[in-house]
Amino acid sequence: MTLFATLVCACLAAAPAAAQRRDFLTAHEVEQLRLTQEPNARLQLYLHFARQRIDLLEQAFAKEKAGRSSLIHDTLEDYTRIIDALDTVADDALKRQIAIVEGMAAVAQAEKEMLKALQKLDDARSADYSRYQFALKQAMETTQDSLEMAEQDLKERSAAVAARVEAEKKERESLMQPKDLEEKRAVEKKAAAEAAKKKVPTLRRKGEVVPEKK
Repeated sequence: MTLFATLVCACLAAAPAAAQRRDFLTAHEVEQLRLTQEPNARLQLYLHFARQRIDLLEQAFAKEKAGRSSLIHDTLEDYTRIIDALDTVADDALKRQIAIVEGMAAVAQAEKEMLKALQKLDDARSADYSRYQFALKQAMETTQDSLEMAEQDLKERSAAVAARVEAEKKERESLMQPKDLEEKRAVEKKAAAEAAKKKVPTLRRKGEVVPEKK
């Protein structure tokens, strides 16, 4: 079954459960992500999924037929959530101080192309435009924001991520009881001390004894 057919079937199956949030990835895509943990490779995989959604949109726009507006709307929403997920992967990698220069270069190039494709679809203004207009505008804005972050200096973005994480941490701590906060900080202090011990470098061979000071 082609991706187009798979996603069409998924949209139709999800229609009765409109109140619930639809999965934005297929089961196969989720499995691919599970097997791809390295951030740069994950970014490339999310880009692949996003491009597939753009291809699906272009196929849907190529021929006007009944019910296509729902497919367009849902595909746009899925695309937007894929871009959001991509940004989360990038921020998490920066938070863990993992190099993603290669991944960000690929993201910037791909998002420029996808943004142009979305703009072209927006310019078409077909008869059912009002039914997916908001989803299309949101997809374009999300892509633009993501592109700006992809082109941002990684040191600046890392600093921004660190500041946001610290702000969120302080907000969570402000809601905690004093006793719970004290216990949390004690655990963090212990973990930091243990991590520092593991990072101490040594040039001694295994089993080599430190000579006594005279």
